[in-house]
Amino acid sequence: MGTMATAMSDTSPNLAGLLLTGDMPPAPQVMHLINGFRKPSPLPVMRVETDTFTAAMNANAVRPALTPGNDRKIAAALGIFEAHVDMKQLEKRIDVGRSDRVTPIMFEYELIEKAKADRKHIVLPEGEDERILRAAEILLRRGVVDLTLLGNAEEIHHKKDLLGLDLKGIQIIDPATSELRRGFYQTYYELRKHKSVSEEMAMDTITDVNYFGTLLVNDGLAGGMVSGSIHTTGDTIRPALQIIRTRPAFSIVSSVFLMCLADRVLVYGDCAVNPDPNAEQLADIAINSAETAAIYGIEPRVAMCSYSTGQSGKGAEVDKVRNATHIAKERRPDLKIEGPIQYDAAVDAGVAGTKLPESEVAGHATVFIFPDLNTGNNLYKAVQRSANAVAIGPILQGLNKPVNDLSRGCTIPDIVNTVAITAIQAQVAGSHID
Repeated sequence: MGTMATAMSDTSPNLAGLLLTGDMPPAPQVMHLINGFRKPSPLPVMRVETDTFTAAMNANAVRPALTPGNDRKIAAALGIFEAHVDMKQLEKRIDVGRSDRVTPIMFEYELIEKAKADRKHIVLPEGEDERILRAAEILLRRGVVDLTLLGNAEEIHHKKDLLGLDLKGIQIIDPATSELRRGFYQTYYELRKHKSVSEEMAMDTITDVNYFGTLLVNDGLAGGMVSGSIHTTGDTIRPALQIIRTRPAFSIVSSVFLMCLADRVLVYGDCAVNPDPNAEQLADIAINSAETAAIYGIEPRVAMCSYSTGQSGKGAEVDKVRNATHIAKERRPDLKIEGPIQYDAAVDAGVAGTKLPESEVAGHATVFIFPDLNTGNNLYKAVQRSANAVAIGPILQGLNKPVNDLSRGCTIPDIVNTVAITAIQAQVAGSHID
């Protein structure tokens, strides 16, 4: 029982497990007490038949394995390798050509490397969520970003200890007790008093983790924020719209998904935010999505998707796409933009040769802009499931500083990728400021 108690203490070593030897079960009253511990158990307990010396020798003979499913070991191994191996020298010694194919694993690796190249500080408001804590440990082990977790510090430490995580170096802030509250509430009050927000309302509002995290980003105390594992998209985006606001050149906040197919990465927008954008807004989405693609090393060739290609179709919906294409081309003549265009003509060179033989985009599009949320959301999910694609996102764009939304069904790799994406956006935002 003394060994079990160490799992609950902040002053004792973090033990990996307890091995009972001699095939001696604990007393019934001890087992009853152990069964009452929170799940998962704070300390794994196993029993073997052999004596202590033999059990110790057997344990020492166990060969550790690095399996594909052990994200923590993989992150630790990659972190050690990257910290101690000169990658540039290694690349020079490997005389191989670079493939034009980009697999999901290659793309995710490049995201991590780009984020590490100029390490940024990211705030995670949902610091008490287990997935967030596990992702945070992986990000720390690989040295991707610096992190701040928001939430009750005692609860976060308790969960971290139960999970056996090493989060040394992470900053933890409780918005309810932080000394930053006074300055933050003044900032929020000044921004929102024209909307009849009182000082008392401002003080209450900024204790919400998403508002507090957004204010950290707004004041430059963090480079970006990632939320949404337990909050809705509205809970994540609303504070950003009120505090960080949109970039001067754009009228709306929109989103894209990075669709990692078997041999390439495509950009789909807007699939998560705007239900029915008008032509001006659709042009904003197209330009913003092209910029986002370029940030992640994807050459932007923009297809403004519709049920009609070129001049063949008529109707309000295709006219909206046609007008949006015209506006986008006027604003950014340097971009390769084609529209209206059907999806098959955008991706298939054979179809493109028949429908738009002179187009630079048709058959080779990398950025796909859909006319409304109904089309975009359904199509990205259809491609994700049918083509077994990895969908990274939604990535929010159009804000002055990066804030990104997670799905409430997100996995730990989803969180790691989104944090890396946000860090890269913060790098670009910082270079604009400079």
